[in-house]
Amino acid sequence: MKRDLAGIAAFALAVVALAVLLDSGVWLTFAMMALYGALLAQAWNLLGGYGGQFSFGHALFFGVGAYAQVIAQVTHGVNAWAALALAIAAAGGVGLFVGALAFRYGLKGSYFALVTLAFAEVFRIGALSVEFTGAGVGMMLPLKESIANLQFGSRRGFLLLIGGFVVVALLVTAWLRHSRFGARLQAVRDNEDAAMAVGVDPYRVKLAAIGLSGAFMGAAGAFYVQVFQYIDPGIAFGPHVSVEALVGAIVGGMGTLWGPLLGALALHALADVTRNLFGQLPGLNMVIYGVVLVLIVMFLPRGLTGAGQPLVRWWRRRRD
Repeated sequence: MKRDLAGIAAFALAVVALAVLLDSGVWLTFAMMALYGALLAQAWNLLGGYGGQFSFGHALFFGVGAYAQVIAQVTHGVNAWAALALAIAAAGGVGLFVGALAFRYGLKGSYFALVTLAFAEVFRIGALSVEFTGAGVGMMLPLKESIANLQFGSRRGFLLLIGGFVVVALLVTAWLRHSRFGARLQAVRDNEDAAMAVGVDPYRVKLAAIGLSGAFMGAAGAFYVQVFQYIDPGIAFGPHVSVEALVGAIVGGMGTLWGPLLGALALHALADVTRNLFGQLPGLNMVIYGVVLVLIVMFLPRGLTGAGQPLVRWWRRRRD
């Protein structure tokens, strides 16, 4: 645990250093969006990596957080920080609701994945159909630059904000790795029947995991609204958010502390490189991006963090 906390502290200092030292808006934006992707992946990892419950509809919680943030601020005049707390609570609450329905009836594997996908689609259609979400037009968040309003004059403030979210997600993940609850959750992931035989309640641990995961996705949704000041049903509940969260965790390494962060950084770097090199040829950059992803999944089944494990074991043998 001490080693994990030291690594998280070093990461937090690195984020602060980047916010202070980076002058280019391009690099600040890259760092901010990479950490945004890391938060998505880390949120999915809490449920999929440690709980073994694959979700294809995590955009559901992202969208709930995004809409809760903008509706609370614009429609009801709630302070931005209070609206952020409401957004996180709303997304976590929806996670508990979905988990209560799915896990109560023993849904897992592909059935659970399809349930989350179906809920995301139901919420997308619902948001298109009601007036308080702006229907198909979406909702705008007026620009009012101030820390109290969670809107900053430059990307530095947003970089520090998303960095803080990622640090909290890393701390929760580190706690999962070393706590009794985390041990129960991983036992359910590895063998649910065996976990039940030793007194673990799979329903409760999986329910807590999806609630935590949903809360962090809600924070990501609220952050997105504050940065881009606009949300609509396609953005909020679209499959691209779920895919980004899932792929980032898989590429980096599911069920690890640093895997989702590493995966998100690698994916954003790859996307930027392919866009800059092949952006003049329509579609080619996406083809190359997809091919690289397939190669990573084929030859690095444990993700990027798994690729470094042999080197770590070799170093430990030499040190001992």
